[in-house]
Amino acid sequence: MVRPTVEVLVTGGAGFIGSNFVVHALAAHPEWRVTTLDKLTYAGRLENLREVVDNPRHRFVQGDIADPALAGPLVHESDIVVHFAAETHVDRSLQDAGAFINTDVYGSFVLLDAARKAARLRRFVQISTDEVYGSVESGSSTETDEIKPRNPYAASKAGADRLAYSYWATHGVPVIITRASNNYGPRQFPEKVIPLFVTNAIDHLPVPLYGDGRNVRDWLHVEDHCRAVDLLIEKGGNGEVYNIGGGNEVENIDLTHRILVELERPTSLITPVEDRPGHDRRYSLDTKKLQALGWRPRHVFEDGLRATVAWYRDNEWWWRPIKEADPAFREYYERQYGTRKIQS
Repeated sequence: MVRPTVEVLVTGGAGFIGSNFVVHALAAHPEWRVTTLDKLTYAGRLENLREVVDNPRHRFVQGDIADPALAGPLVHESDIVVHFAAETHVDRSLQDAGAFINTDVYGSFVLLDAARKAARLRRFVQISTDEVYGSVESGSSTETDEIKPRNPYAASKAGADRLAYSYWATHGVPVIITRASNNYGPRQFPEKVIPLFVTNAIDHLPVPLYGDGRNVRDWLHVEDHCRAVDLLIEKGGNGEVYNIGGGNEVENIDLTHRILVELERPTSLITPVEDRPGHDRRYSLDTKKLQALGWRPRHVFEDGLRATVAWYRDNEWWWRPIKEADPAFREYYERQYGTRKIQS
């Protein structure tokens, strides 16, 4: 029996998590045709889609989700929309919050408003983040907990998160909202902590660790995240929120030491720098709701981190042009870390 073709739109599909999902989706679902929509800003790269560039079931469209003339028709022709596109880096949001509001909130509005009028759409997955809960002092965040974002990035994602919910509650758009913990894995832009620390350490450069390094993050392998989203497309309930966490709470200082051990680099590379404003102390997710649908993370953190470090070590072709030849990255890095006071 030949399954009918399913048209899937993945926004932000040339970014880190989005590209991993595109690769996963095409491999897992032979009946899916995937359209990747990406603006190709600094973190969206065609190199991330190299595995699927010749796949006849994949097409790439360059454009902005905030452009109704472009994004609207793509939503209208889709059965499933998975909305990853966003500005995502907290540090950048402290420098330019406007870009986050425009993409994360207004861009989501454009997609949702198109979804409201899309007759064939059966699923709209809004990718949110655990950061909307704010700093978690004890216990773990459940989907019904109050959201208390403490930086412009988290606030922009919270706005889009609740806007998506409102389009289900008001217009019946078949929305599901996911809130995932920190992702790690291959093809993550080297402004984020794991690829930044790995690539700096490879080159024997200082590793800039914020504050006392005791901030806690829960680490989720990107492939486990993709599997969770895939499952929710099939089994999730409209209007529902689902936490996706790896169950790997690690202090940043411990994470840094693990990376240095993998690369056989000295701890003298660790350079404590002045903490960033509003730095949440801890994130932690309760994932019982998702687990009740049959999902469990498959990646053991120690093994996943080791494989991730090895990927950056073995794929300098991917990250070295960014760090060495991109003046925008170099300017950002100097602005972000070069002016911060070194902690004694």
